[in-house]
Amino acid sequence: MNVRVFGSDGNATKRKAPLDPSVFAIEPNDHVIWLDVRRIQARARQGTHKTKERSEARGSTRKLYRQKGTGYARAGASTSPLRRSGGTFFGPRPRQYRFKMNAKASRLARRSALSYKAQRDALCVVGDLQYEEPSARKLAELVEAMGFAADKVLVLTETHSPAVYRSSSNLPRIRVKEAQHVSTLDILAADVVVFEEGALALLTRLLGSTENATA
Repeated sequence: MNVRVFGSDGNATKRKAPLDPSVFAIEPNDHVIWLDVRRIQARARQGTHKTKERSEARGSTRKLYRQKGTGYARAGASTSPLRRSGGTFFGPRPRQYRFKMNAKASRLARRSALSYKAQRDALCVVGDLQYEEPSARKLAELVEAMGFAADKVLVLTETHSPAVYRSSSNLPRIRVKEAQHVSTLDILAADVVVFEEGALALLTRLLGSTENATA
């Protein structure tokens, strides 16, 4: 399986880049993808939600009126959850939503997501991006020249490239990320994944070992 290679100016070349079948041509595992996306989204939750319970609500704790003989239902303090100004029954408390997932399963999820993109011809390679300073116009023109102006584009770089990263800060449809830090959710959220040539080799090396290929 091969993908198109574009020059650093966005023009198509005659070259094709090979894709490792153990990374880009596996049978996608939907359940593992779901687990990994759920893990990522759970990790992003702050978990700071809190409501006041009976002991925390403001109000007197004395019994409002006598137990019997009034004709009303028996009532205790004004902080009772049954009353309008009282606390909350079983309200939310601060908690951590994070949960762990095996590294092998996480790699399988990323390979499954990349395989889906390969099936839909939503992968391509571009020459190394060397920006001396941030330029949103330059990055936007590159994506437009490649024919992806209307798509959500994920650009994966081989190394940390501050100038390229900052070039995408004002471009809502373009996201730049290091290949080694890309997640399953990043891949699925993009319409097209664009690799630097070095980034493709790096990600293939990280995900395409013999051990992972049998997962």
